[in-house]
Amino acid sequence: MLLEESRLQSAAHNRRRLLMERSVPGRTGVSLPASDVPAQDLPDAILLRHDLELPEVTEGEVVRYFSHLSQLNFSVDTNFYPLGSCTMKYNPRVNEAMASLAGIAQLHPAQPDSQAQGALEIMHRVQAQLVEITGMQAASLAPLAGAHGELTGILMIKACLESRGQGARSKILIPDTAHGTNPASAAMGGFDVVSIPSNTDGNIDLDAVRAAADETLAGVMFTQPTTLGLFDANAEEMCGIIHEAGGLVYADGANMNALMGRVKLGAMGFDVVHLNLHKTFTTPHGGGGPGAGPVCANDTLAPFLPSPTVEHASDGYRLVRPPRSIGRIGGWHGNFGVLVRAFTYITLMGNEGLREVSDNAVVNANYLLAKLRPLFDLGHDRRVMHEVVFAAKKRRGARALDVSKRLLDYGFHAPTMYFPLVVDEALMIEPTETESKETLDAFVEAMEQIDREAAEDEDFLHGAPYTTPISRLDEAHAAREPELRWRPPATT
Repeated sequence: MLLEESRLQSAAHNRRRLLMERSVPGRTGVSLPASDVPAQDLPDAILLRHDLELPEVTEGEVVRYFSHLSQLNFSVDTNFYPLGSCTMKYNPRVNEAMASLAGIAQLHPAQPDSQAQGALEIMHRVQAQLVEITGMQAASLAPLAGAHGELTGILMIKACLESRGQGARSKILIPDTAHGTNPASAAMGGFDVVSIPSNTDGNIDLDAVRAAADETLAGVMFTQPTTLGLFDANAEEMCGIIHEAGGLVYADGANMNALMGRVKLGAMGFDVVHLNLHKTFTTPHGGGGPGAGPVCANDTLAPFLPSPTVEHASDGYRLVRPPRSIGRIGGWHGNFGVLVRAFTYITLMGNEGLREVSDNAVVNANYLLAKLRPLFDLGHDRRVMHEVVFAAKKRRGARALDVSKRLLDYGFHAPTMYFPLVVDEALMIEPTETESKETLDAFVEAMEQIDREAAEDEDFLHGAPYTTPISRLDEAHAAREPELRWRPPATT
């Protein structure tokens, strides 16, 4: 038995060895033919590097090394991914097929409108679909990401206020449960940020909103459903307070996958909303892209949408600039590949399908709420929408970080940790609409086992994960002093 364990450990070590560590002087993995062009002089010596250490390995070693690395990637195709808030976890391959069609993938954005009628029609139809879903009046597809959409909405509000002669309004209200990019977007737009607390039910505190609604108020940035996973019942009344004070209301639509077919933000009183197409409408997303954050606006803010938008006239589809547009916010017309994926998904799902998506997202989140309630505290014990936020019990010192790290050993990606900030030891879990009951039950079983482990031996959890290529890191040290390149081992 010990011999077999030793062999397994040795094999695992060999798989993990870095490419440089496999290097043998003089070994090569390629045989190049003699050059058939005249040799050229090298650049000046000052431009040449003499200390570039490249691994000397065989072709087989290279293939096995990179194949192994690819198998270390955590993928929604292989595992459950309960990360909360705004990461898409469903990528139908038909979307990829449509976005890869030659007439779409090889189209150049500088081609004249007459040569891009198909692409412009797709954009025009996506605009109409998003307007219908949100209950707004017009849309621009130009923003390239969710935070980009946030900034766009803020700049539209600013331009509208200036057109009214109210450019001195300087204050944007932001709930304490907001996405972190909300206050950043407001500040980048030149506004002062005022944090608004939540009440005991997890809704926005209307008394605090009223107290802040004075002549300096420009508006509010509000996420519905909130990052607590709750439908804020005070949202409509909040919109009325803001409008009565002369301000405008921005909606962060990152969590729209809980509302489609059920609630239209425009009907609740919001003036502008951005949507994360890369979350709600299925594009692989993570590590910074790709993304798309179109904005939809009501009649008040539609004239200020960024350019271009797509208009249909008797002579076909064409790119236009809204009458009081804030102008271009990117190099071209938006992230077209993501728009095609969203168009494919929305068209195939239809009205009933999108409503079913929202229903399933809410059912799955509430199923986990019911199953995991005995293990964790809830800041607000009420029905949730697309995600549930627990406060991890500090059983014998086990924290949210320990639970998340141990989940990796059970083959599950960690939930979002320590967000929103108003929940102590927060674990934000979003199962989305696509996971089966069996998958959710397996996740619950792992969480129950981790809870038993925490009760029996807290030090054991502090050392997790144990089965991953890299074990527990000093994350603060890694963030402050990252090692971004390979270095040869120190010799003695």
